[in-house]
Amino acid sequence: MSVVKKITSSTVQADFNDPLAVVHYTRAAHFLGLWRSEQILIERFFTDKNAALIEAGCGSGRVTLGLWHEGYHNLTAFDFAEELVEQAGDLAEQRGARAIRFLHADATRLQEKLSAKSQIFDGALFMFNGLMQIPGRENRRTALRELHAICQPGSPLLFTTHDRDCSPTEQALWRLEALRWAEGKQDPRLVEFGDRYFQDETGRTFMHLPNRIEIIEDLTATGWAHKFDAMRQEIARENKAVLEFSDECRFWSATRE
Repeated sequence: MSVVKKITSSTVQADFNDPLAVVHYTRAAHFLGLWRSEQILIERFFTDKNAALIEAGCGSGRVTLGLWHEGYHNLTAFDFAEELVEQAGDLAEQRGARAIRFLHADATRLQEKLSAKSQIFDGALFMFNGLMQIPGRENRRTALRELHAICQPGSPLLFTTHDRDCSPTEQALWRLEALRWAEGKQDPRLVEFGDRYFQDETGRTFMHLPNRIEIIEDLTATGWAHKFDAMRQEIARENKAVLEFSDECRFWSATRE
């Protein structure tokens, strides 16, 4: 009998380097741009357009290029999928944003990549549920600690997650999933309760769906002070293209203590 392997960061990295995923995220970077909700919160929490900002999990550059075109020009962005980083760099070149520094880096080992630069940032972003695509809660906390280490005190952090308690339907689905875990009948590839791993026309996707308490605990444990959270639909009404590209999510803002 073959042993089923747990999902690891290498699994997720390979999935994001898959041509289906590369095409999906590159198309969004070219044609979608910032969501209205992202734009509202970026303007609210990142008031200094000269601030040195870092975007984790930048993918093909959708948010990074959106920041650039909003006037934020002191930008560093990274992703651990090298194919996506290459696409982001190409798009920045096409759009006259050559000053953006793109890096191939792992959010859980970020200080290793930046040690030679010794740069301290004024704010950080981890958009479109990127933090939740890191398997393992302690690994996600490590990523938060790494961002904490490279940001100066008082720096804002903006990120998104799903929320498995956000609706009665979600709550019912997760009650059923809890029964599967209690009986040992969950997908054996999953690392912990709250994980999902699925495949669609855009490729394979790992995602951890937390509840609100979990994220507040993770922020507290990693030196970030929770400041704000709300579901996307509470912030803005998005257009059809955004709704087709992405599910409902919860926005979070925290401050580096």
